[in-house]
Amino acid sequence: MSSERPVFRHPQATKNSAGYSRKDYEGAISTLCAGCGHDSTTNAIIQACFELAIEPHRVAKMSGIGCSSKTPAYFLGRSHGFNAVHGRMPAIAAGANMANRELLYIGISGDGDTASIGMGQFAHALRRNLNLNYICMNNGCYGLTKGQDSATADRGSAGKKGEPNPYSAIDLCKLAIELGASYVARGFSGDKQQLVPLIKGAFAHNGLAFIDVISPCVTFNNTSTSTKSYEYVREHIEATNTFDFIPLQQEILAHYPEGTSQEVVMHDGSIISLHKSEAGKEVTSRRHALDGLEEEKAKGRLLTGLLYVDPHSVDTHEIINSTLRPLNTLVEADLCPGGAALAKLMDGWR
Repeated sequence: MSSERPVFRHPQATKNSAGYSRKDYEGAISTLCAGCGHDSTTNAIIQACFELAIEPHRVAKMSGIGCSSKTPAYFLGRSHGFNAVHGRMPAIAAGANMANRELLYIGISGDGDTASIGMGQFAHALRRNLNLNYICMNNGCYGLTKGQDSATADRGSAGKKGEPNPYSAIDLCKLAIELGASYVARGFSGDKQQLVPLIKGAFAHNGLAFIDVISPCVTFNNTSTSTKSYEYVREHIEATNTFDFIPLQQEILAHYPEGTSQEVVMHDGSIISLHKSEAGKEVTSRRHALDGLEEEKAKGRLLTGLLYVDPHSVDTHEIINSTLRPLNTLVEADLCPGGAALAKLMDGWR
């Protein structure tokens, strides 16, 4: 059996406005378990990049260790990439971002990589509002080491081993909102119609965009007693709203009655259009976002969709007033301007 993708594609395959077909955004064949939610999430990333006509060479993929962190091999095979050690993806992403701010950074992590060994790294990336699209594939267990409960497993939830988890769960979305992420969403790997626009909105955002994707582990954590299983999520899911992402170059043709939608203009002029039900949540208020998560948790429901967005966020580069030029393009004259420049700087501090 071949582990390579077929080279041939239909010669008239649809191409996007940048001249790329969907094949140009694919990677190697997945070696994950058949039915793994991570593969569906990878597919959503491919679809989002294709629809936005993102040039593959303008993307840098970062990951740590875990089933989720293997997935960058399965999408955007022509992009830059770095597979870091366990829990250290945010630091590597920060360094790369400082060196070249012109790339689109996609950080892939899992619930173990983020909520356990990488918690400190995650927290500081959030508070610095690093310009990073942080996608956590959350299955509530350690799939690479036989399915032990992770820090995001809900209390009372039981995986394949059948032992209910006795500990409180870490809600990564609540943590992201509290610590400074400026775009926070939760999706379900089995709902591509919702997940693709959430990813597209994250790519257009300036600052740290965090998406918690509930992505069931079919091998160790897909039992009826697990709150991260396909069955449980489908029965307990509650969406904040329906969601459209409208790129800047696309003419806006749809119009909605007053009071039924909320539009959020992103930094590049793109628009997120939220079509709100009567119970729709306010997404530009941190307090309302946290209240909404708590309300649905009390009802035993999993809130998905766009939870919070700050359309006026300031990312790390703006906070520290870094150079507009990528650091890798600076020459010696830029980095060492001489004694006169130093003297002038020192005079300003006296």
